[in-house]
Amino acid sequence: MTDLAVIAAYRFVDISDAPALRGRLHETAQAADLKGTILLASEGINLSLAGVPAAVAGWLDRLQQDPRFSDLDIKQHRCTSWPFARLKVKLKREIIRMNEAGVRPQGRRAPAVAPETLHRWLEQGHCDEGRPVVMLDTRNDFEVNEGRFENAQDWRLTRFGEFPALLAQHQDSLSGKTVVSYCTGGIRCEKAALWMAQNGVEHVHQLDGGILRYFEQLPDAPHWQGRCVVFDERQSLGPDLAPASTGKAVTA
Repeated sequence: MTDLAVIAAYRFVDISDAPALRGRLHETAQAADLKGTILLASEGINLSLAGVPAAVAGWLDRLQQDPRFSDLDIKQHRCTSWPFARLKVKLKREIIRMNEAGVRPQGRRAPAVAPETLHRWLEQGHCDEGRPVVMLDTRNDFEVNEGRFENAQDWRLTRFGEFPALLAQHQDSLSGKTVVSYCTGGIRCEKAALWMAQNGVEHVHQLDGGILRYFEQLPDAPHWQGRCVVFDERQSLGPDLAPASTGKAVTA
C-alpha cells in the first residue's frame, strides 16, 4: 500500500456554529476518503485524521480557508496502513474534558517551550533563569506506564478531569521551579498549563506540540524513555514515529 498521511491538530478558538460546522467537515472529509476523528466544541477543534497525502493536503487547505483555523499547527507523518477504522465527527462540551468552567483556553495560549529549548534545559539541568525544571506528565497512568520523560512527575491520573484536584494536592512540589507540562500532542498540557497559571503556579510552560513534536524534531528523543501511546490502531509509537509492528515511519 502507498504511504498514508497522518495528521493531528487542535486549536482553542471560539466556535458558535458547531452543529453546522460539523456537517460541513463531515461532508468534506468523507468526500476526501479520510478516516479518523474530529471533535468540535464551543472552545475549539481537535482532530486526528489519515488519508492519501494529496487528499489530506486538499482537505487541510479547505479547512484553513476558515480564519479560525488558518494558523493550525499541524503535526504530520506517514504510515503504511490505516490507523483509523472509520470517520467520526462529534460535538462535545469540551474538546478535552476538564470539567472546570473557570478555564477558558480560547481566550489566551499558555506559554510554550520548543522541543529544542526543552532539550537544552534538560541537558543543563535548569531553565535559562537558573530554576530547576520539573517535567509534569498530564496523561493517564496507563500512558505513562508505556513511556515518559526521565524523572517526570506522574500524578497517576485515570482521566484528565482529575487534574484540578490533583494540582491542589501537589502544588507545593512545584514551587520555585520551572514546570513544563506535556502530553501526546499538546492539547492536555496546554489546558493544564493554563489552569496551573490561573491557580498560582508562577513559572509554567507547555511542551509545544507535545511528545509527538518532540519526536519529530529531536532524533532519538533524548531524555525520553519508552513509547508514546496513541489512540488509534497503531496503539503506540517509538521516537522514530513507527508503530511497534511496522517499519520506520516517514516524517512528513
